[in-house]
Amino acid sequence: MSSIELVAPCHFGLEAVLKKEITDLGYEIVQVDDGRVTFCGDENAISRANIFLRTAERILLKVGKIRAVTFEELFDKVKALSWERYIPADGKFWVTKASSVKSRLFSPSDIQSIVKKAMVERLKTVYHMEWFPETGAEYPIRISFMKDEATICLDTTGLSLHKRGYRTMVSKAPIKETLAAALIMLTPWKKDRILVDPFCGSGTIPIEAAMIAANIAPGVNRSFTAEKWTNILGRKCWYQAVDEANDLMDDGIETDIQGYDLDGDIIKAARQNAAAAGVEHLIHFQQRPVSGLHHPKKYGFLISNPPYGERLEEKEHLPELYREIGERYRGLDSWSMYLITGYEEAEHYIGRKADKNRKIYNGMLKTYYYQFLGPKPPRARPQERQE
Repeated sequence: MSSIELVAPCHFGLEAVLKKEITDLGYEIVQVDDGRVTFCGDENAISRANIFLRTAERILLKVGKIRAVTFEELFDKVKALSWERYIPADGKFWVTKASSVKSRLFSPSDIQSIVKKAMVERLKTVYHMEWFPETGAEYPIRISFMKDEATICLDTTGLSLHKRGYRTMVSKAPIKETLAAALIMLTPWKKDRILVDPFCGSGTIPIEAAMIAANIAPGVNRSFTAEKWTNILGRKCWYQAVDEANDLMDDGIETDIQGYDLDGDIIKAARQNAAAAGVEHLIHFQQRPVSGLHHPKKYGFLISNPPYGERLEEKEHLPELYREIGERYRGLDSWSMYLITGYEEAEHYIGRKADKNRKIYNGMLKTYYYQFLGPKPPRARPQERQE
């Protein structure tokens, strides 16, 4: 399989972050759409993308793109695709998800049924079989319709990529690991700068920051559906990607990453999660209210997902909370603050208009990434850099 197209879904509003990640991995971008980036590469791209990408939700192997306005047309065009290139005679295959936006075919269950039947008919002809045991590796299919055009893919990932494997204990409203990583990557923070999350919950933002600082690949300690697709890519691809990730890892660095939360039990959970991620030595967790937020050093970063009424706090408590955030931030000399929140009055009660504001959809919930920019630190003199 020389050249393939892969589709990487992501949170709406984070396409540019994911695009840069893919480009940095060395792959060519084919197309950027709302909530997804399509790129091309060789078979190694499947393993490397799953293991290295921090902001993608999953990696889909594109089988084909068709236009269909009737179920008969859908059946015929799906049947015409070369499914035998991907699915062996004993493969287990099913349509795990179908979605439709602004299309005449809109019933997910009907789309799933028709696509499965068409695949069976195609493979019957190729393998000369009337019945498939489906005892081999799993090949889940995803199909998404947009304006009568359907993109049909195989899901190489399995469990979503936000499930890194380290978060066994969570707070009531945890932020996804992929979103947390993207929020950090949208800032100019580097591992030699201070980072504080005063609403850290189960520790996701500090842990993702520590993994970025230590260059720990997010998927290095988990498994993927496509690992068993030996007919498409050999096990060697996965071994090489893991070896590459291990060679690039540097967890002996020094960092100043801190996470605070009012709930002591949640702080204990955050420490356990950090230990599971292998970064507990890079983060300082502490039970502390936002009113106790202070730091003597300059040019730090405050990156957080504070409560905003939809999930954790009643809305009547939010003005006081965001007023406190504003007061604490004004006491942090030369710091930058980045907050993701669905609370539309955040700037008013913080007492300052954000320098930048980015709209991000956290699932179906519209949120805003408010960016309050502090000054850049002075450049080190040549002799200081040498020292």
